[in-house]
Amino acid sequence: MAKKWGIHQFRTALLFVTMLAVLAGCSTGNASNEAETTSASGQDTVKKIIVGTGTQFPNVCFIDENGKLTGYDVELIREIDKRLPEYEFEFSTMEFKNLLLSLETKKIDLIAHQMEVNEERQAKFLFNDEAYNIFPNKVVVSQKNQDVNSIDDLKGKKLIVGATSNAAVLAEKWNADNGNSIDIVYSGAGEDTITQIKSGRVDATISTPFAIDYQNKAVDAQLKTVGEALSNSKVYFILNKDEQELKAKVDEALKSIKEDGTLSKLSTEWLGADYTVEE
Repeated sequence: MAKKWGIHQFRTALLFVTMLAVLAGCSTGNASNEAETTSASGQDTVKKIIVGTGTQFPNVCFIDENGKLTGYDVELIREIDKRLPEYEFEFSTMEFKNLLLSLETKKIDLIAHQMEVNEERQAKFLFNDEAYNIFPNKVVVSQKNQDVNSIDDLKGKKLIVGATSNAAVLAEKWNADNGNSIDIVYSGAGEDTITQIKSGRVDATISTPFAIDYQNKAVDAQLKTVGEALSNSKVYFILNKDEQELKAKVDEALKSIKEDGTLSKLSTEWLGADYTVEE
């Protein structure tokens, strides 16, 4: 009886050991697969970067006729993505007025939307070092308008600008220095701006020649730029102040994109001219 019980014990123990070996083998295999997934390119785990941008800035960040998000800033981020395998850049689109708040609350990691430097932004956020565009802001009026040829001619008239935009900052500063003589109206949507100017409800806006060229072709905006540029500000990406490493990597990629001529090509393709160098 004792001999028979010993055989059963041996068989049970052997079965138990075999099951442990199988389970251990399965566990090792899963860990290996996971490591290969996260390090398939031989890099450490890829870090996802959420890029905030818009959909209504002609030539810069917009939805094309095929429903694709594209434009100068978008395609530049995609080029940076190719050159930084340790990161994966993913777009999050929203209204322009929500971009800075989304960055501040860390819903996004970086803004790509032709952002210019001003004191308020500098106090809160981090700009990268390498400018990727030089942004000429001009007064924009209806092609039929013969009365407004510069910002001085807007005294007593209505100027519409996007809330929180640098165009708004320029208009507000000019107004503060000139007796608040312009009636500034705020709007969020580009198409609404065109409608208001065409209908005569407002007299002007502030924008760039490349944006106006696009709007005239795409939606028959019937607009024109007038006068000297109000600013020729350099534009940058904006990050949170604790993103020094990401900033350095983006600058490194941008330098190579400039040096091999890719940035100039992107500007010419999307903006109609090379706006990456100072005149």
